[in-house]
Amino acid sequence: MMIQRSVEIKVKMDCEGCERKVRRSVEGMKGVSSVTLEPKAHKVTVVGYVDPNKVVARMAHRTGKKVELWPYVPYDVVAHPYAAGVYDKKAPSGYVRRADDPGVSQLARASSTEVRYTTAFSDENPAACVVM
Repeated sequence: MMIQRSVEIKVKMDCEGCERKVRRSVEGMKGVSSVTLEPKAHKVTVVGYVDPNKVVARMAHRTGKKVELWPYVPYDVVAHPYAAGVYDKKAPSGYVRRADDPGVSQLARASSTEVRYTTAFSDENPAACVVM
């Protein structure tokens, strides 16, 4: 049993011809109830009783373009929006790359030397330096 869902997709659209091609690639697909394009953000939203992977595959096959599920989230829902692997210059305004994306490197772990120096002055460390 399929549930109605909204599938957000990133696909590059430069002109009206590209927009038309992208829209027509999924409009006739079984289960699709609406297709919304945001050309400036290179975003397509498909609503209906559809499988997201099938929508992406069909759009890629029919248009010949690089198509992927929408990889961005609003920057205020991410703990570290400017960390390496999360911040993306190509992301639309107000968005950063999804941190749980497998293609994105996770935040770098602090080395033991860094940890030693930062905890030396920590309030949580009972043996910390009490200079103040």
